[in-house]
Amino acid sequence: METSTETGPESGPEKPAVRPASLSPSRASDFMQCPLLYRFRVIDKLPEKPSEAATRGTLVHAVLERLFDSPAGERTAPRAKSLIPGQWDRLREARPELGELFADADEEAAGERMTRWLGEAERLVERWFTLEDPTRLEPAERELFVEAELESGLRLRGIIDRVDVAPTGEVRIVDYKTGKAPRPEYAEGALFQMKFYALVVWRLKGVVPRRLQLVYLGSGDVLTYDPVIADLERVERKLHALWEAIEQATESGDWRPRPTKLCGWCDHQAVCPEFGGTPPPYPLQIRVPESGGA
Repeated sequence: METSTETGPESGPEKPAVRPASLSPSRASDFMQCPLLYRFRVIDKLPEKPSEAATRGTLVHAVLERLFDSPAGERTAPRAKSLIPGQWDRLREARPELGELFADADEEAAGERMTRWLGEAERLVERWFTLEDPTRLEPAERELFVEAELESGLRLRGIIDRVDVAPTGEVRIVDYKTGKAPRPEYAEGALFQMKFYALVVWRLKGVVPRRLQLVYLGSGDVLTYDPVIADLERVERKLHALWEAIEQATESGDWRPRPTKLCGWCDHQAVCPEFGGTPPPYPLQIRVPESGGA
């Protein structure tokens, strides 16, 4: 799971707009999904309501990260589940807006919803133990922030859930997903984030990761892929083309919506033209290209 390292939905609208300066897997996916969504999140910084699913994912990630603080023999399912209340308290302290998640008028109903929600987090944590054995793992890195600047000047950044390094030096990049594994025809899209990370590691360290591994706690599946240099070069070309499109939209202010089924979950329908809304005034100066001589 990637924690945003760029201007994103958690940033308040009172912060001044800035031109995009880097690209992460999440923001790249935003632009590919809908350029206007990218604008709302990165440039306008419009607030978004916290969701139960995304917050549960953040909580589960925190628990799995902290579990490795314990000696190998103590990395058990009961121990992991015991970390949930404390990590939830820390999360709420860091992000007070999460209090909105269970702000039912009926206090008893709100309490029941939170109890069910925490129970779902417990089940996801328990399922992880059926997919990996943490007593046999000693991660080289957890929640690792990575950043690399390509020769073109494009800056890539993100946060990797876990990096394992074998005694032989082979690198495995692991990402936890609290949802279900995608159908095979959508696997390539799911691997985009992992190939992005592999590209950054390759450009930083000169090492192509031996394996990319997605652990789907929602369905109990593990998706693996062994990249080669040609894969990473293709991703690099794709990201350059994507960044060029982002720069063009930034200069022109032309951020077009791209309607999909995902629109139903978007927080910005009120300001989206596809739903009869009007986007806020573009906060960046639009550069009009000079006209050539006749």
